[in-house]
Amino acid sequence: MSTAAKQAESATRVAFVGAGPGDPGLLTMRAAQLLAEADVVVLDQLCREQFVASLVSDGVEFVDGGYGEAGTELTNASRAKLLVKAAKAATEGHDDGRALVVRLMDGDPATFHGLAEEAGACAKAGIEFEIVPGVSAVSAVPAYAGVPLTDSKARNIHVVTAGDPKVDWARSIDACTTVVVLGQADLLRDSLVELRAAGRRGNTPVALTQNGTTIAQETTTLTLDEVPAALRRAEFDGPVMAIVGSTVGHRTALSWWENKPLFGWKVLVPRTKEQSGSMTRRLTEYGASSAIVPTISVEPPRTPAQMEKAVKGLVTGRYEWVGFTSVNAVRAVREKFAEFGLDVRAFAGLKIAAVGGVTADALREWGIEPDLMPSGEQSAKGLLEVWPDYDEQLDPINRVFLPRADIATETLVAGLEEMGWEVDDVTAYRTVRAAPPAPEVREAIKSGEFDAVCFTSSSTVRNLVGIAGKPHASTVVACIGPATAKTAEEHGLRVDVLATEASAAALVDALAAHGQCLAAAAAEAGEKVRRPSERRGAARRKVKA
Repeated sequence: MSTAAKQAESATRVAFVGAGPGDPGLLTMRAAQLLAEADVVVLDQLCREQFVASLVSDGVEFVDGGYGEAGTELTNASRAKLLVKAAKAATEGHDDGRALVVRLMDGDPATFHGLAEEAGACAKAGIEFEIVPGVSAVSAVPAYAGVPLTDSKARNIHVVTAGDPKVDWARSIDACTTVVVLGQADLLRDSLVELRAAGRRGNTPVALTQNGTTIAQETTTLTLDEVPAALRRAEFDGPVMAIVGSTVGHRTALSWWENKPLFGWKVLVPRTKEQSGSMTRRLTEYGASSAIVPTISVEPPRTPAQMEKAVKGLVTGRYEWVGFTSVNAVRAVREKFAEFGLDVRAFAGLKIAAVGGVTADALREWGIEPDLMPSGEQSAKGLLEVWPDYDEQLDPINRVFLPRADIATETLVAGLEEMGWEVDDVTAYRTVRAAPPAPEVREAIKSGEFDAVCFTSSSTVRNLVGIAGKPHASTVVACIGPATAKTAEEHGLRVDVLATEASAAALVDALAAHGQCLAAAAAEAGEKVRRPSERRGAARRKVKA
């Protein structure tokens, strides 16, 4: 039977997808699309479940294609057999025989991989496949280290696998050649010793990078003569890349990744997963990782009658204004609208107020542009400062609908009533303290393993301290506004960072500015820049961003 005929028998297909060298942001659009559609993902050695957790569906099946049962690395032939087996099993698991198996491969599938063996096995078994190129570590890691592979003087590139006995090192001794060597530290050391013995000058610059393109990336620059001793002294976890040549000299000016303001910081985000997306993305842009610890659980009100009455009143013209004081309030009203079969047209003729930028963005996602927002402090107090007094000549209706949490303060209601408005203060949702995080997370919080914590409300302060304890004294405390900062101080925390406005973006920006201040202070003192978690026990310098 021909290969084409075999492939026609089964609609299951395999996609060989390049995962890139470690930074999820380097995945291609096609890779993300296939991962979202995948029924099965066959993993590689570096890119594991956590790497694609946010991209795959809930029911996806993971197959370990990196290591065998004893934890040993699989051979190319073993992976090929495993892949075909997984594809056939996926076919049998679908009534229509249609399934998508993504073979996720570190870096680029066609570079230093067993693509030929695995794709050949699929072809032999009659399994349709496609190949999605990925960003190769050969180009990405040097770029993230600030080392171009070529310049006006170095025009040649030699890429070598450490430990390859067939390498002719004499071809790599010219000063115009940049040599890239990939492999484990011990093999890398032996290979660079051979390069030196072949005639490459001992003062040739070398950049050693481990964990390339991730927030754990670390690059050391030295000379070829210094490499053997350095590789013996240092502990390297996993593969290392060596870049040998004059272009390493550009790193001083071009190192951008490791110089990000929060590079390598581990930041605690006490919010729900649904609320933390914009914050975690912005933290990533500044070079930090984030750990989400939910401190509250949002639940419907105990009785829906009050909320249902308010929404019906909104449709029948009971209100002049609707004031939204949180994203959760927007979500609660939106869900009630969906329940009643309503859409944004029900807001026609109404004036909409939003307490801040995050709430306004949630309204815009719904197709609503707020009529009123604070011009200064983004809080209930700030909203009151811009809210107009009731004028019986200009305002046909004197009533305001405020969908809020069950624990909301009375500041806004009292202020509006003083202005002449009648307020329907409606419980749109309840906030319940979340369950405590895992013991290891609580220990990390209290022992100072986190470099910073970002508080977005007073309740996140109270609840985090209640379920996990106070953050360590070395942890940088960042607060979204004065009220939140006051609560933090009341709980014995030292506030280091205060956002310029009440938004997640402004909070992270302020934290990044604080990180820059710490780095500048260390540089001025001639000290190595260290993360707050690395300075546990030392006195902290308070720098307001």
